[in-house]
Amino acid sequence: MSNKDRIWLSSPHMSGTELDYIHSAFAENWIAPLGPNVNAFEAAISSHYQEKRQIAALSSGTAALHLGLEILGVGAGDEVLCQSLTFSASANPIVYLGASPVFVDSEWETYNMDPVALEMAIESRIKAGVKPKAIVAVHLYGMPYQNDRITQIAQRYDIPVLEDSAESLGSHIDGVPCGSFGDIAILSFNGNKIITTSGGGALVCRSEEHKKRAIYLATQARDEAPHYQHSDIGYNYRMSNILAGIGRGQMEVLADRVASRRKNYTSYKEELAKYEEIDFLEEPEGYFSNRWLSTIMTPSFEIREKIRLGLWEENIESRPMWKPMHLQPVFQKNQYYGGEAAEGIFDRGLCLPSGSNLTEQDLDRVLNQIHKIMKS
Repeated sequence: MSNKDRIWLSSPHMSGTELDYIHSAFAENWIAPLGPNVNAFEAAISSHYQEKRQIAALSSGTAALHLGLEILGVGAGDEVLCQSLTFSASANPIVYLGASPVFVDSEWETYNMDPVALEMAIESRIKAGVKPKAIVAVHLYGMPYQNDRITQIAQRYDIPVLEDSAESLGSHIDGVPCGSFGDIAILSFNGNKIITTSGGGALVCRSEEHKKRAIYLATQARDEAPHYQHSDIGYNYRMSNILAGIGRGQMEVLADRVASRRKNYTSYKEELAKYEEIDFLEEPEGYFSNRWLSTIMTPSFEIREKIRLGLWEENIESRPMWKPMHLQPVFQKNQYYGGEAAEGIFDRGLCLPSGSNLTEQDLDRVLNQIHKIMKS
């Protein structure tokens, strides 16, 4: 491997104002998991949704998924339909609640949940005597899923949708931001996301009632009493005031971060689309992706690996797309509906370095290495 500096897939990118909010928290001794930064961070996210959504800032996107499913009524013995081509955090909270994930294939237009396979899964599970309790649909790599079709199917069978927007803050369809479509939605602010709080997430709620319920559950389900009293099982899921300070500084530059990621994608496409072996995922009409990660599609596993390993030799990080959940050992006994699109995307797809702090020199280094690989 080259001894040149590492180029990461997606590293944190600070705005410079985060420390101001953190220093304020220290100066005022707001170190606990509550305080002005949490309130202001939630307000900034709500502003992104034009004040049409209520926000609960939490310790992670996984925590948000867990609480979102619980608020939607998922419990022991239930089944939840879940996009198979995704990170495991989309599915794990289903199991936390004692429910079973039923996995659904993707389609090639967005790489997200296939509406045809979704309806087939719903009808099959109902025929088997188990109506699914919820649908977890994911905006993969920042590309919105087919919201109109997914929503129509969900409403037809009266099944709520949990919108996994962990990778899609800043993406939208016809100007409506991702995180607005589901009955409840989640965001992630993990270190590799488009903006970060180091670790953190949020629940995006349609009602004040759902937000209050989320905060209640996230703070150990403590009843209103002068002593510690609990009528429900709760969790320690609230975001700290320190991390929320990072989030405040990050929200100030969200538009810039989206623009930088989209610029990376454009540069890759302009340079690499000439190769017959490399395809790019286009935005359907009306769709706007934050291009959290720039991805390419190759004709075969062998060509994908040739590119990935060639980049690795130059100390450049790239990764295969998510391995579908129905192929994971932990979920090998779970139901799966659809064809082989998710498997094909995993076998042939590759994520390229996409950070908003990727320099022109870094980008040139990535592109030059890919050119060498493709010409060899």
